[in-house]
Amino acid sequence: MKALATQGLVGLSFELPAARSVVRNPAQEEMRSWVLEYMPRVQETEFGNLNYTARVTARLAPSTFFVSDTESFKPAISTTEAAEWATRQDAYIRDHDMLLIEGYIGPSSEVRAGAQLYIEKTQANIPAMQQQLFFPPDAAWTPKFTTIYTPGLPAPGKPNDCLIMVDLQAGVTRVLGSDYFGESKMGGLRMWNHHVFEQGGLACHAGLKVFPGHQTPSGEEEAALIIGLSGTGKTTTTFRQQLGSMPVQDDFVALMPGGRVFSPENGCFAKTFGLDPNDEPTIYYGTTHPSGWLENVSVDSEGRVDFFDTTHTANGRSTFPLANIPHRDPAGLPQARYLLILNRNDNVVPAVARLTRDQIATYFMLGETRGTSAGGAAEQGKNLRVPGTNPFFFTNDALQGNRLLELLQTMPDLQAFLLNTGRVGGGEEGDGSKNVSISHSAAAVAGIVGGTIEWVLDPDFGYEVAAAVPGIDDLDLLHPVRLYEAQDRLEEYKTLVERFQEERSAYLARFPGLAPSIARL
Repeated sequence: MKALATQGLVGLSFELPAARSVVRNPAQEEMRSWVLEYMPRVQETEFGNLNYTARVTARLAPSTFFVSDTESFKPAISTTEAAEWATRQDAYIRDHDMLLIEGYIGPSSEVRAGAQLYIEKTQANIPAMQQQLFFPPDAAWTPKFTTIYTPGLPAPGKPNDCLIMVDLQAGVTRVLGSDYFGESKMGGLRMWNHHVFEQGGLACHAGLKVFPGHQTPSGEEEAALIIGLSGTGKTTTTFRQQLGSMPVQDDFVALMPGGRVFSPENGCFAKTFGLDPNDEPTIYYGTTHPSGWLENVSVDSEGRVDFFDTTHTANGRSTFPLANIPHRDPAGLPQARYLLILNRNDNVVPAVARLTRDQIATYFMLGETRGTSAGGAAEQGKNLRVPGTNPFFFTNDALQGNRLLELLQTMPDLQAFLLNTGRVGGGEEGDGSKNVSISHSAAAVAGIVGGTIEWVLDPDFGYEVAAAVPGIDDLDLLHPVRLYEAQDRLEEYKTLVERFQEERSAYLARFPGLAPSIARL
């Protein structure tokens, strides 16, 4: 495709910085050729696709700042300093060849938004991956969000010598220094969070899957949102098939009044650690397709891929178009019927629990889980609470909980559940602890949608736990107190219950303006 000499690309809602040349919307095969020509640390795999070993192995939360001179409830950078960094980045771009990728976040709907990525040609794997996630532009396309990305320009003095500046007012994200694809993806989706909220909805950090009508008790298609922190099983749960379910997408969902849902992405950004064709056949097929892109996956000199090797990182990733796998078309989706909140716990949370209506917004705000390599070394392995399990919300997180509470009033039929994707009775190192496997979680989802679970009250937490679940033979996974009692650890269990109640109340009290009914356990 012909390169465009530029003095700043005009005719756009945001004028892009001038570059030595710009190639607009190159084809995948062109970007593949540039990756092979310009980029070190690239290997062709046994599957015929390319893997790039990035310097940066995860999203850089400590390097991310919102441009603001007032209270933003998020790490902020002043408008003056942001302008200085923008000037420095613009000057750098003037001497470099750039690629411009245009597309939509979301198919046709009231929450669809035009987005563009402007990035150095010498880092062509990132635009190639982003192109797989965008819906293609049409004649009416105009950009609402812009990500300007210069991996080759560091930001000395900032954490990791990298800087991600988020300017909500301008709709512009600037990335300096990082070569990790996730910063491109989130550059648009973080803005989309704000856009959806302005339209009266809530962008949930969630996968979305649809169950066909012939498999549901209602006889109608039913949609399930799977909320979870990156790396805790969100994509796995979304793409694992139960009762003929079909994935729509794996990372964000716009939840609107009445339970209407909209998908933002046309592809998948999957975590590849431990990827097994038996446990995760759909993700495996998409990842190993020749058109897929790999990042930070272990590949030896012969091109052999090892999804279990963590020498470089456990946060290996892939992108692939949804067109490459069986999936539900994002148009005309049914209303949300189920909300599954993933909690990667390792002690007293059961494999599955049904929340009362009054508990839904509370457990959403608690966002309890265990951090993974997706959040970097600062989060990996640590017990976390992240409201909505959404680290990309743009302001006071109390607004997430309050908005969900408002939306729930328009969704009387929504049911919500906790799914523990971790362990019961202690961590991996603990004697007698038990793992909640992928097959266990899949059985729980099938039981929820199929209506085959009998529920009983849990006296300690007030939610309902399963008396039994077809496909889960070990009742200790469903009733953790049984395991603790059988191992003469009942006092430990009681201490954990008391600690959880106290810590949860203290945590919810931290959010100014949070609705009292959410903060009340």
